[in-house]
Amino acid sequence: MNTRFLDACWGKPVDRTPVWLMRQAGRYLPEYMAVRSKCTFLELCKTPELAAEVTIQPVEILGVDAAILFSDILTPVEPMGMKLDFVPGPVFEHPVRTMADVERLRIPNPEEDVPYVLDTIRILRKELAGKVPLIGFGGAPFTLACYMVEGKGSKEWANIKRMMYAAPEVYAALMEKVTVMDMEYLNAQIRAGAQAIQIFDTWGGVLSPTDYEKFVLPYTTKLINGLDRQNTPVIHFVKGAGTMLETVQKAGGDVMGLDWHVNLGKARDILGPKVAVQGNLDPTVLYAPKEVIEAEVKRVLDENAGRPGHIFNLGHGILPTVPPENAIHMVECVHRLSQQ
Repeated sequence: MNTRFLDACWGKPVDRTPVWLMRQAGRYLPEYMAVRSKCTFLELCKTPELAAEVTIQPVEILGVDAAILFSDILTPVEPMGMKLDFVPGPVFEHPVRTMADVERLRIPNPEEDVPYVLDTIRILRKELAGKVPLIGFGGAPFTLACYMVEGKGSKEWANIKRMMYAAPEVYAALMEKVTVMDMEYLNAQIRAGAQAIQIFDTWGGVLSPTDYEKFVLPYTTKLINGLDRQNTPVIHFVKGAGTMLETVQKAGGDVMGLDWHVNLGKARDILGPKVAVQGNLDPTVLYAPKEVIEAEVKRVLDENAGRPGHIFNLGHGILPTVPPENAIHMVECVHRLSQQ
């Protein structure tokens, strides 16, 4: 098996920098759209054979060094008792706003409540045997709580912040319950065969560093400490965390995901040699001419300066209108320019 992704997660030297893309299974690929045309997004997530098919597509098309499970961060929230729909973004019919709402939430049993996720992982481990490792994932407790409290996406996240400040006991009760759910869910993925775990905290960066440390860090730390991760590296990605890298590092992940707002080399200087990093090309660079893509790939690799423990990725998910050939070119550039 191609182990350079896992080796880089542990800070080991590799023959060339491993690369994968957040949202690499998705709408920019015609092959994905062909599968997606047969079902809704939720049906795709809940049909193991189809979810496995679209997980493998970018491995074969792009030549990336890791597969990431096709699912959604809100998948395990639905069986907590929250009806979920996508129109096209996620919408919860009854947002969590009161202590009574929190008390109604249940902690799902992953094997019983989301068996399709675990079945997808088992299929993928067989299909990917001898090829590349499989990354499982989940949302960080704060990002999950953001959607649960707002009921949908937001620019201001006013309702979750109101709860934090005006009803801290409700916020704490919600975060405790979500953290326990998250721990059960990610540990079930590891038992099913996930070889690495990425925790997405997409909205962690909407808080000030002080509020992040007070309201988010304790729960993410509890989650990471509660994972059965002897041989399973944990990638912790907080979008917008460039001003608080040292604080985010306290959560204890093995790999720090970086968005494109921070210089990768400076981030490595702050984090030190014991933490691997992942990132951090601006996703919109993939709209550029191929020579510009190559120059930007080289810039990121140069910022890393050959230090072990770097996984190349975008600073956030690949955009749905990116030409697939540009993503293929980016992967090829990473491999060629970093060849030892």
